[in-house]
Amino acid sequence: MQRYTLPRLALLRCPLILIICLLGTFTLAQDKPNILWITSEDNGISWVSCYGGTNADTPAIDQLAKEGFRYTNCFDNAAVCAPTRSVWITGMYGISNGTQPMRSRNLIPHDKIKYYPDLLNAAGYHTSNPGKTDYNIGGREDKDPWDYKGGKEPYGWRMCEPGQPFFAVFNITDSHESRAHGSLEEIRKDPAIMKLFSYHPDLPVIRKNYAKYAEAVENMDRKVQEAIDALKADGLYEDTIIIYNSDHGGVMARSKRFLYSSGVHCPLVVRIPEKMKHLYPGNEPGTTVDRLVSFVDMPKTWLSLAGAEIPDTFQGTVFLGNGIEPEPKYHLGFRERADERLDYVRLMRTGRYSYHKNYYPFAPAGHHLAYLWKAQLTPAWEQHHREGKTNEITGQFFEPRASEEFFDNESDFDNVYNLINAPEHQAMIAELKVALRQKQLELRDSGLLPEKMRERRAVENNLTIYKMVRDERLYPLESYLDAADRALARDKANLATFKKWMSHEDEGIRWWAVVGLRLLDKNARSATAVLKKALKDESHEVRVMAAWILIDLGRSDLGLATLETLLINGSENEPMVHNVIDWVGEPAFPLVKKYLDNGGSREGRYGISIMARIAQVEGL
Repeated sequence: MQRYTLPRLALLRCPLILIICLLGTFTLAQDKPNILWITSEDNGISWVSCYGGTNADTPAIDQLAKEGFRYTNCFDNAAVCAPTRSVWITGMYGISNGTQPMRSRNLIPHDKIKYYPDLLNAAGYHTSNPGKTDYNIGGREDKDPWDYKGGKEPYGWRMCEPGQPFFAVFNITDSHESRAHGSLEEIRKDPAIMKLFSYHPDLPVIRKNYAKYAEAVENMDRKVQEAIDALKADGLYEDTIIIYNSDHGGVMARSKRFLYSSGVHCPLVVRIPEKMKHLYPGNEPGTTVDRLVSFVDMPKTWLSLAGAEIPDTFQGTVFLGNGIEPEPKYHLGFRERADERLDYVRLMRTGRYSYHKNYYPFAPAGHHLAYLWKAQLTPAWEQHHREGKTNEITGQFFEPRASEEFFDNESDFDNVYNLINAPEHQAMIAELKVALRQKQLELRDSGLLPEKMRERRAVENNLTIYKMVRDERLYPLESYLDAADRALARDKANLATFKKWMSHEDEGIRWWAVVGLRLLDKNARSATAVLKKALKDESHEVRVMAAWILIDLGRSDLGLATLETLLINGSENEPMVHNVIDWVGEPAFPLVKKYLDNGGSREGRYGISIMARIAQVEGL
């Protein structure tokens, strides 16, 4: 591809024009670099050989690292695709605008929140994204902001005008989780040489599933090479900044969707042509960069490299180029509903240490999720656990969690040794807890109300979640944070407070009160009268949790009757009802059978429904 050309005869007749043209081209190339952003799906650093991964060979990415810069502390904010992509397109944390639950498509104020490709367009760039968008945001088509939205041409830079700088996304699906599904019989790689995460039991089927996915990663790497070869064939390799990273970690169970290191620690490699060496991150090509990088930093950095406007809605930090900003001290991660399963976790970490706050610790991390169970590894692991064959490391995924976890990722990348009570780490734990609260307040963390509760409140007030959580009258965040902290402490000294809060006018406070009672377990027995009254609460969330507690306190008649009413007659929060029925376990099995016998759904969005899964496993 020839760029910035003038007719040859004119150049011969006017050398001065040639000089001016060449100088102008050089200046424009420096000010408006081409940018190719290669993203792969679902593979964390453990699957990339230049990061020390041994299961897959990734020569294309490795070569890019030799010619560029390999970032060692790059972390995704959301651990799963759609919420992550909402971070990328807006430059905002999903929890700040209500786009953190998987495939929620909540509205945002599009007049205020700009997409970064729009801003690149305004700066004169041709933008292309012929692959995956999946922005998890309602009110605007995902493909809308891109110049080239897809077609027969996989390399979007080929669609721009001569002389126009481009920003091209090339997304590779070959390493997606789905590539780990299906038969394990036709595997080329040797399962025996696979290195397993310590939380996986060493079973033949698990080794085979690793090998199958390792082949998928190698296919992905070949696509990286094909994109680079296409760029070279077009004569643009030395005119283009190339960025490669995965969209989150993965893909074996307990990585993707979870905020442990295998779910959020991602490869990031940046190659900058020598003619743009003024943009180098301080070192020479072929070296590593230890700077902390969060995914929320990326769109702001791309705008900075392009010389585009950066609105104050962008919440990240520029990590590269002339506009580089001071390195942030911490990385924030968030997890909420993934497909049909509810959860609520916040992560605050440095490069080495990570503090996890489990707001729903009564639920095991490894509760059945239909899509996750499509890989043969997962049901085999679960069955191994059901048979009592797992140990304290390989079995913890299926058990309820502590309210707080703290890991030293240097010695424990797999995050299996919770050091929350270790005396030598209390100063760092305290620091990260303070940093998390400050960040939640700064971002107006929308997760302190259950998903359906906050959606109702936003609709009732004709507001987006973004605007609702910025109204202190509608969303008293500090009060919610304080209430949640009391609930998670599991301290029976708070029992009287929880009982009092159960009649609070704010259903959000009542929610954290009932969570606190749930976590007090048998110590909540004196709250039985309050819980019986809560079975009539206006909030279905409060009602269903009160029912669960009463069942555990020996009042199954009351609790099951309430769950049956919510299950058979319908609930404003059906996902929570189904999740809690699963967590209740055996006492609720007759309800499951009755629900299915009455025509209740056996299919979920991504496979078998929670109710049908319970019936299948328990032989109902």
